[in-house]
Amino acid sequence: MEHTVIDGVALEVQRVGSSGAPAHAPLVFLHEGLGSVAMWRDWPARLCHESGRQGIVYSRRGYGASDGVPDVRGKGRLGADYLHREALEVLPALLARLGLQSPVLVGHSDGGSIALIHAAEHPVAACVALAPHVIVEDVSVRSIEQARDAFLGGDLRERLGRFHRDVDGAFWQWNDIWLSREFRDFDIRPLCRRITAPVLAIQGEQDPYGTLRQIDEIAPTAGRLQKLVLPDCGHSPHRDQPDRATAAIRDFLQTID
Repeated sequence: MEHTVIDGVALEVQRVGSSGAPAHAPLVFLHEGLGSVAMWRDWPARLCHESGRQGIVYSRRGYGASDGVPDVRGKGRLGADYLHREALEVLPALLARLGLQSPVLVGHSDGGSIALIHAAEHPVAACVALAPHVIVEDVSVRSIEQARDAFLGGDLRERLGRFHRDVDGAFWQWNDIWLSREFRDFDIRPLCRRITAPVLAIQGEQDPYGTLRQIDEIAPTAGRLQKLVLPDCGHSPHRDQPDRATAAIRDFLQTID
């Protein structure tokens, strides 16, 4: 484990996968709204092994062992453009610092949205979006409200505490902005139409955080889009259906270089 400093913020970074000179574009893993390096568990290493690629896993600011966000419910509160800022400011700076050009982005949930936004504006070898958000749906808001209730009155805070140095900061920076009125206008469909790199979008049939519109409406006008809907799968295809998700991504990656 290491830390990489971007604009004075230390981000937790983990390198996984094969050693030596890379033969293929590396995988960069972008975690969910409550995720971190640790919450991916061993799946990034497994995908890198099966695809023969190197990988980078990192925790965004305020998550995992990365530096926190001071006064996250006050002056440090995220804006409605926080996913765009991650995709267009932080991620390019991190990739440049790590010497990575045109990687494969593998993003889950919020990380899937970041991957799609970045791919619309920057060169990537491909984009894998697991249960991404391209719009805000009522079902998303209801599930995030339920997460708030579980954090305040259930065991969610305790469970998340194993993965975040500042569990309250990690939770509220995500939950507050998603439940804000200004975030209801979040819509990256116009950006998705500009993606020219190959995209694989995977979603579970039982995803409580979004309907299948989330992958149906990615719709690049020039790039190739491949969609996979997994039965018996909720919001985390790599955890709910790891064998099928891994095989689908591995096969997809074999077509890009």
